Amino acid sequence: MNIRLAAPDDAGTFIEFNQAMAFETEGKRLDPGIVDPAVRSIFTDPEKGFYVVAEEEGLVVGGLLVTYEWSDWRNAWWWWVQSVYIRPEGRGKRVYSQLYDFVKARAKDAGVYGIRLYVETENVHAQRVYEKVGMERSHYLMYEESL
Repeated sequence: MNIRLAAPDDAGTFIEFNQAMAFETEGKRLDPGIVDPAVRSIFTDPEKGFYVVAEEEGLVVGGLLVTYEWSDWRNAWWWWVQSVYIRPEGRGKRVYSQLYDFVKARAKDAGVYGIRLYVETENVHAQRVYEKVGMERSHYLMYEESL
């Protein structure tokens, strides 16, 4: 397994991954006119974050997005793992744990305070995976309002 930072040529893969994940987890179909430029913007604006890919025999089998949150309580950054997707044929091969190890090592090198993510409450399998790599359930609940 080769874990690496994504390159602009990987944008199409992440557009596909985002659409597949939204449909699998929430039954939602994402608007390609929104997802396409949003994914591509990560590669032109590094302040938004970065993508990481897992390759097996030249095929991208999984990936994730890291975004940033400044903490005025800690005077340091939190990194948020988002848009995690593993192709069905890559599941059960520790792809996420390898992606996470890569992100965690980069975070430590960058002096990041910690890593966070959110997960659907019904996605018990993903929750177990996150716990296996050493993440703990937070005591925070998430609230949102679309504008």
